[in-house]
Amino acid sequence: MTYQKAKEEIIESSPQKTDAGKEELYLYSLRKMAEENVENNRTGLTNLHNINSFFYLCGEMIKQQPDKKYGVIIMDIVQFKAVNEFCGRDEGDRLLRFIASCFDWYENNRPDSYACHIRADIFCLCTSYEEVEELEIIVREIRKKITDFPFAYRVQPSFGIGISPERAPAISYLKDCATMAMNSIKGKVYRTYAVFDEKMRSQKMRERQVENDIVSALENGELQLYVQPKVDMRDGRVIGGEALVRWKHPEKGLVPPREFIPVLEKNGFIINVDEYIWEKVFAYLGKLHREDRMLVPVSINVSRLHAYDEKLAETLIRLREEYDVPPEYVPLELTESAFLEDEAGMYRRMESLRERGFLVSMDDFGTGYSTMNMLKNQTLDEIKIDKEFIRDLEKDKSRIIIRNTIAMLQQLGVHIVIEGVETEEQKSFLLGCGCTDAQGFLFHRPMPVEAFDALLLQQECEYDRTKQTKTKYTRCETAV
Repeated sequence: MTYQKAKEEIIESSPQKTDAGKEELYLYSLRKMAEENVENNRTGLTNLHNINSFFYLCGEMIKQQPDKKYGVIIMDIVQFKAVNEFCGRDEGDRLLRFIASCFDWYENNRPDSYACHIRADIFCLCTSYEEVEELEIIVREIRKKITDFPFAYRVQPSFGIGISPERAPAISYLKDCATMAMNSIKGKVYRTYAVFDEKMRSQKMRERQVENDIVSALENGELQLYVQPKVDMRDGRVIGGEALVRWKHPEKGLVPPREFIPVLEKNGFIINVDEYIWEKVFAYLGKLHREDRMLVPVSINVSRLHAYDEKLAETLIRLREEYDVPPEYVPLELTESAFLEDEAGMYRRMESLRERGFLVSMDDFGTGYSTMNMLKNQTLDEIKIDKEFIRDLEKDKSRIIIRNTIAMLQQLGVHIVIEGVETEEQKSFLLGCGCTDAQGFLFHRPMPVEAFDALLLQQECEYDRTKQTKTKYTRCETAV
């Protein structure tokens, strides 16, 4: 029986009439249930405590000895999926049982300690300490045991240490701190552990503030649609745009995306923001369509989390139909990382959307490790070459790589857009490679959709004057 279910049954059957009385009875019953079952609440594979048992035992320990300092060590294996794929599930399980024994040793031999197997390759240890160095020694000891373990695959454990200046901290808070510390070194192969510090604490506070503010931001229209134009470098003509989000905070002013997008991706709110911006894009293009204005594609970014949402196609089709926008005018931009978790499944979803008329664009091309391999399997309509790819044009090797990459993509028949064009030198070189379409500060910075619309209208008017189309010329004169 789950704790939530138990709570419901206890409260429902309670003769107590007041909310306070019911809650008190629930807490008492929950404690008794946990005490009776705690020794059975162990994972089958490793025989360590599961997360519920761990939280209860550690909570009781901290409550009974509130004057001690407590820390949490959390660990996972870098690319554990590859371990199972390379060595097989049985060998992977053998490794997990050995790691469990390393953590279990501290529970049995170190006072005030409990070990936990959270899931898969994630393990946790809560223990009291006097100095942080004690926790660092434990990490180094466990790491040495794991790396010395005879195994066919090179195992790389990653650790985070969670501590708090407060006495008797909540065990869930210590675990979150440890997790945050561990996540801070992901991708940094030269670091094996990190200790939660004030900088991380401040970051966590900022994240919580973002989480608290984002709901009202959506309700109050603080999130605004910006568009960065895409241009034909030969004449500077606007040929499309990329939809972006900007947060105009009532107190902080314009909040940079780097300060809130990662938080929203972490807590799942990015789906709400995605759809908020998508609707604004469809509404804007629908308005152009109704007014017989010149339509240009405005691409929308599909976050990694949203890309795996089963309702993605349903949402896009609904918006297309509601605002009467041809789907080819709303290309879908996904980063390479969106394909990595479930490559085959992602291909199927994107192909289904392509069958419905949507175009698929891979953003940030050239920044990942498996880009070339993906090109063999995935049908893409557009590739956006990342700005980092063209940054070192003064180097001969860079020029050779860029020129040959562009030639390869052209042979594959993929439409190419170059991101981050900022200098005349870059523009000239790229035109020489046969690339015409680009984004970058050399041409336009991201701008409010109203400014983008004014830019398009000016371009329409110039086009009409050139073609001498009387009807549109008159409308432009009036609009201007």
